[in-house]
Amino acid sequence: MTFCSIERVVMILIEDLTVVSQREIAPRIFEMVLKGEMVADMQLGQFVHLKVPDPSKLLRRPISISEIDYNKNEATIVYRVEHEGTAILSKMVAGQTIDTMGPQGNGFDISIIEAGQKALLVGGGIGVPPLVETAKQLKAKGVEVVSVIGFANKNAVILEDKLRACGDVYVTTDDGSYGIKGYVSTVIDNFDWTPDAVYSCGAPGMLKYVDSKFENHPHAYVSMEARMACGMGACYACVVHVKRRKRMLKNLRVCEEGPVFPTGKVIV
Repeated sequence: MTFCSIERVVMILIEDLTVVSQREIAPRIFEMVLKGEMVADMQLGQFVHLKVPDPSKLLRRPISISEIDYNKNEATIVYRVEHEGTAILSKMVAGQTIDTMGPQGNGFDISIIEAGQKALLVGGGIGVPPLVETAKQLKAKGVEVVSVIGFANKNAVILEDKLRACGDVYVTTDDGSYGIKGYVSTVIDNFDWTPDAVYSCGAPGMLKYVDSKFENHPHAYVSMEARMACGMGACYACVVHVKRRKRMLKNLRVCEEGPVFPTGKVIV
């Protein structure tokens, strides 16, 4: 008798997407709108892998998808200029094209929540962008959306207006220069209700909090960031470790099995 294992086959597209527009929405934070056929295959919570238009930059840059307009075949990404590669991306203008691989990764699952239920979205800094499309699609389903987003200071606050169009929004800043002084935990720990689903993306410290607080929640998710090389799961540069594996070490890849994982599954 022969046993066969069938693995999930993922089609990753490569396409030159056209830059529709680009603008700086906060210091060193840029919003870029891209257009192309690839958009039709994008899902909330996924990311694209952009090739920097400079032959000296060999590795692609993974950037989360913030918004998807299927009617226009347009997708919006929001990213922070960290080093020379993203600095080059920030100089691109409308009409230019960018070599794009994607859409990649497993995104947020909103099939588990129904109209009339309540979803909690938790984001921090540059982790807020992927929550925008999530909020829009949840609202379209009739789900009540509550967003708690945290930033270092007033100047770093982004996308509050887009999230507020989908439901209640609580903004925290580390220094108290805008919104509530403190962290996302400052707000969430004072809630007297339990969300039917939790979707989060942000810095490791924030994700550790979400993972711990909602570890046993049946529908709570964290979207993780990791340095990537190939972006296709072959190089294992973006692995995370599964919790509670006593007999053998189990790795999962952020680019393939992630970037979204259920709380309590991986070591954040």
